[in-house]
Amino acid sequence: MTRTALLPRTDRGTALCGVLLLLVLQTVALAPAALRPFLSGVLIGASTAGLLLALLLALSGRAADRPLAARAAAGEDDTQWFSARSLEGFPMEQVRPLLLSPGAPGLNRLYTAWVFATHGHDPQWIAHHLDLPTPTARLLVAAARRHATSTLNAPSDRRPQ
Repeated sequence: MTRTALLPRTDRGTALCGVLLLLVLQTVALAPAALRPFLSGVLIGASTAGLLLALLLALSGRAADRPLAARAAAGEDDTQWFSARSLEGFPMEQVRPLLLSPGAPGLNRLYTAWVFATHGHDPQWIAHHLDLPTPTARLLVAAARRHATSTLNAPSDRRPQ
Protein backbone atom coordinates (compact mmCIF):
# COMPACT_ATOMS: atom_id res chain seq x y z
CA MET A 1 0.00 0.00 0.00
CA THR A 2 1.44 3.33 -1.03
CA ARG A 3 1.07 6.14 1.46
CA THR A 4 1.13 9.71 0.29
CA ALA A 5 2.47 12.40 2.53
CA LEU A 6 0.09 15.14 3.50
CA LEU A 7 2.86 17.69 3.13
CA PRO A 8 5.59 16.17 0.98
CA ARG A 9 9.20 17.05 1.74
CA THR A 10 10.69 19.44 -0.76
CA ASP A 11 13.99 21.27 -1.06
CA ARG A 12 12.14 24.53 -0.45
CA GLY A 13 10.70 23.25 2.81
CA THR A 14 14.09 22.05 4.00
CA ALA A 15 15.66 25.41 3.13
CA LEU A 16 12.86 27.25 4.94
CA CYS A 17 13.36 25.14 8.08
CA GLY A 18 17.10 25.85 7.96
CA VAL A 19 16.53 29.60 7.62
CA LEU A 20 14.05 29.59 10.50
CA LEU A 21 16.50 27.65 12.67
CA LEU A 22 19.24 30.19 11.91
CA LEU A 23 16.88 33.06 12.75
CA VAL A 24 15.98 31.51 16.08
CA LEU A 25 19.63 30.87 16.94
CA GLN A 26 20.52 34.44 15.96
CA THR A 27 17.72 35.75 18.17
CA VAL A 28 19.06 33.77 21.12
CA ALA A 29 22.63 34.86 20.46
CA LEU A 30 21.74 38.55 20.14
CA ALA A 31 19.29 38.57 23.03
CA PRO A 32 20.28 40.38 26.21
CA ALA A 33 22.11 38.21 28.71
CA ALA A 34 19.15 38.25 31.10
CA LEU A 35 16.81 36.70 28.48
CA ARG A 36 19.15 33.95 27.23
CA PRO A 37 18.27 31.37 29.93
CA PHE A 38 14.56 31.94 29.35
CA LEU A 39 14.86 31.64 25.56
CA SER A 40 17.05 28.56 25.90
CA GLY A 41 14.41 26.95 28.09
CA VAL A 42 11.69 27.77 25.58
CA LEU A 43 13.77 26.26 22.77
CA ILE A 44 14.50 23.11 24.77
CA GLY A 45 10.80 22.71 25.62
CA ALA A 46 9.72 23.26 22.02
CA SER A 47 12.27 20.79 20.67
CA THR A 48 11.24 18.18 23.25
CA ALA A 49 7.58 18.63 22.32
CA GLY A 50 8.49 18.35 18.63
CA LEU A 51 10.44 15.13 19.19
CA LEU A 52 7.58 13.61 21.20
CA LEU A 53 5.12 14.54 18.47
CA ALA A 54 7.37 13.02 15.79
CA LEU A 55 7.68 9.83 17.87
CA LEU A 56 3.92 9.63 18.33
CA LEU A 57 3.30 10.10 14.61
CA ALA A 58 5.90 7.48 13.72
CA LEU A 59 4.37 4.93 16.09
CA SER A 60 0.80 5.58 14.95
CA GLY A 61 1.86 5.29 11.30
CA ARG A 62 3.60 2.02 12.03
CA ALA A 63 0.45 0.62 13.71
CA ALA A 64 -1.70 1.62 10.71
CA ASP A 65 0.71 -0.10 8.30
CA ARG A 66 0.48 -3.47 10.03
CA PRO A 67 -1.50 -6.08 8.09
CA LEU A 68 -5.04 -6.90 9.20
CA ALA A 69 -3.99 -10.37 10.37
CA ALA A 70 -1.44 -8.88 12.75
CA ARG A 71 -4.02 -6.43 14.09
CA ALA A 72 -6.55 -9.23 14.57
CA ALA A 73 -3.99 -11.27 16.52
CA ALA A 74 -3.37 -8.23 18.71
CA GLY A 75 -7.11 -7.89 19.45
CA GLU A 76 -7.70 -4.88 17.19
CA ASP A 77 -10.17 -6.60 14.87
CA ASP A 78 -13.17 -4.39 14.21
CA THR A 79 -15.01 -6.90 11.99
CA GLN A 80 -16.74 -8.50 14.98
CA TRP A 81 -19.92 -6.54 14.24
CA PHE A 82 -20.28 -8.30 10.90
CA SER A 83 -19.69 -11.91 11.85
CA ALA A 84 -22.07 -14.73 10.98
CA ARG A 85 -23.31 -14.70 14.56
CA SER A 86 -24.19 -11.00 14.40
CA LEU A 87 -26.52 -11.72 11.46
CA GLU A 88 -28.45 -14.47 13.29
CA GLY A 89 -32.15 -13.70 13.30
CA PHE A 90 -32.02 -11.40 10.28
CA PRO A 91 -35.62 -11.27 8.90
CA MET A 92 -34.80 -12.27 5.33
CA GLU A 93 -38.36 -13.42 4.53
CA GLN A 94 -39.85 -10.06 5.51
CA VAL A 95 -37.11 -8.10 3.71
CA ARG A 96 -37.10 -10.18 0.50
CA PRO A 97 -40.02 -8.28 -1.16
CA LEU A 98 -38.19 -5.02 -0.50
CA LEU A 99 -35.01 -6.38 -2.10
CA LEU A 100 -36.89 -7.38 -5.23
CA SER A 101 -38.56 -3.97 -5.70
CA PRO A 102 -37.07 -1.36 -8.07
CA GLY A 103 -34.65 1.06 -6.41
CA ALA A 104 -34.23 -1.26 -3.46
CA PRO A 105 -31.39 -0.75 -0.99
CA GLY A 106 -28.55 -3.22 -1.17
CA LEU A 107 -28.41 -6.28 1.05
CA ASN A 108 -25.22 -5.02 2.69
CA ARG A 109 -26.98 -1.83 3.75
CA LEU A 110 -29.80 -3.90 5.26
CA TYR A 111 -27.27 -6.06 7.08
CA THR A 112 -25.66 -2.90 8.45
CA ALA A 113 -29.06 -1.63 9.56
CA TRP A 114 -29.68 -4.99 11.24
CA VAL A 115 -26.46 -4.76 13.19
CA PHE A 116 -27.30 -1.21 14.28
CA ALA A 117 -30.78 -2.37 15.29
CA THR A 118 -29.34 -5.20 17.38
CA HIS A 119 -27.07 -2.67 19.07
CA GLY A 120 -30.06 -0.57 20.16
CA HIS A 121 -30.34 2.20 17.57
CA ASP A 122 -33.86 3.46 16.93
CA PRO A 123 -35.60 3.29 13.51
CA GLN A 124 -35.36 7.04 12.85
CA TRP A 125 -31.59 7.03 13.41
CA ILE A 126 -31.11 4.01 11.17
CA ALA A 127 -33.34 5.43 8.43
CA HIS A 128 -31.55 8.77 8.52
CA HIS A 129 -27.96 7.49 8.61
CA LEU A 130 -28.36 4.60 6.16
CA ASP A 131 -30.85 6.30 3.82
CA LEU A 132 -33.47 3.59 4.30
CA PRO A 133 -37.25 3.92 4.27
CA THR A 134 -38.54 4.35 7.83
CA PRO A 135 -40.91 1.33 7.61
CA THR A 136 -37.96 -0.88 6.68
CA ALA A 137 -35.96 0.43 9.62
CA ARG A 138 -38.96 -0.17 11.92
CA LEU A 139 -39.25 -3.74 10.62
CA LEU A 140 -35.58 -4.41 11.34
CA VAL A 141 -35.71 -2.85 14.82
CA ALA A 142 -38.85 -4.82 15.74
CA ALA A 143 -37.26 -8.04 14.49
CA ALA A 144 -34.07 -7.25 16.41
CA ARG A 145 -36.05 -6.74 19.62
CA ARG A 146 -37.94 -10.02 19.08
CA HIS A 147 -34.65 -11.77 18.41
CA ALA A 148 -33.07 -10.29 21.54
CA THR A 149 -35.94 -11.42 23.77
CA SER A 150 -36.00 -14.88 22.20
CA THR A 151 -32.27 -15.36 22.76
CA LEU A 152 -32.58 -14.15 26.36
CA ASN A 153 -35.37 -16.66 27.04
CA ALA A 154 -33.66 -19.53 25.20
CA PRO A 155 -31.73 -22.05 27.32
CA SER A 156 -28.02 -21.42 27.22
CA ASP A 157 -25.63 -23.89 25.61
CA ARG A 158 -23.00 -23.12 28.22
CA ARG A 159 -22.83 -25.21 31.35
CA PRO A 160 -22.03 -23.65 34.71
CA GLN A 161 -18.67 -24.67 36.08
